[in-house]
Amino acid sequence: MKRLVAIGVIWLGCAIAWIVLGSTILVRTGEASSSLMQEVWGLWGPPMQQAPPRAVFVETRKKHELATLHDAQGRAYESDVVRDEDVETEIPLDQSDVAVRLALKHRQKGLLWFATYGVDFRARYDFVNDSGADRTMIVRFPLGNAEAVYDGFEVRDEHGDKLETRIAGGVAEWRSIFRAGEHRTYAIAYRSRGTERWGYQLTAGTGQVRAFHLAVDADFAGVDFPAGTLSPSTQRRGGGAWHGNWTFASLVASQPIGIVLPQKLNPGPLASKITFFAPVGLLFFFFVVAVLAAAGRRRIHPLNYFFFGCAFFAFHLLFAYLVDHVAIVPAFALSSLVSLTLVVTYARLFVGWRFALGEMAAAQLIYLVLFSFTFFWSGFTGLAITTGAILTLFVIMQLTGRVTWENPV
Repeated sequence: MKRLVAIGVIWLGCAIAWIVLGSTILVRTGEASSSLMQEVWGLWGPPMQQAPPRAVFVETRKKHELATLHDAQGRAYESDVVRDEDVETEIPLDQSDVAVRLALKHRQKGLLWFATYGVDFRARYDFVNDSGADRTMIVRFPLGNAEAVYDGFEVRDEHGDKLETRIAGGVAEWRSIFRAGEHRTYAIAYRSRGTERWGYQLTAGTGQVRAFHLAVDADFAGVDFPAGTLSPSTQRRGGGAWHGNWTFASLVASQPIGIVLPQKLNPGPLASKITFFAPVGLLFFFFVVAVLAAAGRRRIHPLNYFFFGCAFFAFHLLFAYLVDHVAIVPAFALSSLVSLTLVVTYARLFVGWRFALGEMAAAQLIYLVLFSFTFFWSGFTGLAITTGAILTLFVIMQLTGRVTWENPV
């Protein structure tokens, strides 16, 4: 009983060490996340959400207001005052045909991967002057926030002539004369880049969209759509690429269109999850080694279990700091090899090469390496570990079913 208590104390000490290490990884990841995100945004731009252009004309109207005035004796009285007021009236966007190409590039900063992309935007917009009179229209195309970078931005009319635009306050603006009932078409193109997601805002608030078509070609297949966005009308995957179409003849909606780029497995969160789970794997390892050693009449001192725990801890410590400089898979493989070497070469000194390379190495491969590797399978970790635990129980019961335990070692 004293031996079991001593082993339990050793396991508890290792668990505390893993909690400290896991917390350290979380702090490193959390502290770096916001600063690294700002760095990535500075280099590649923030998430982009493009909005359509708006065309407005300005009219001067008389506005009646009730104002408080004072007479010569300073007495207050109310009077109707007429003032001139400039009022903007928007004409409808009659048709939108947008084509977007997204090129994904994952970039690592510290313990985190960021999904950056290049975007090639091309669109044709058709406006109709339904005001019943000739108008000088002001057309405004939003360019996003100040951190976004636009290369090759240009606006052309229906004849292919390039228009002069004034860019200020994140908006490109130009003027055109529209005859009554006239349709005018503008082609807008630019290249830019962003991070994590791309979107298109159909309307400002709830509004009507006419004859809308958006085609997105992405050089990646793992496309996802954020909650609260419109799913594509059609989509297809093939050859590691994705194509989607949003087609609406007439739509009243407030939801935008959004695409989330596929994320790479982030080393920081992965290392912290593996580290926090480590006590479970060590508990299984202690249990299997203790039972098999007792069944084979081998004596393993509690201090030996202490060094086994240290060898397990070495895996997580090395992996946590190696992923800063090496890709995840090589870092995982090297850390596993180091930990296995520590356990096997140490254990062979008191249980022999056969038991060290056989039962102990197999147990460490299962409960350290394979259990940790299940965290690469997002969504299947719990099922994989549960299956491994049940199989462990079955195998141990079969191997020790005929062992006499009256005189345990």
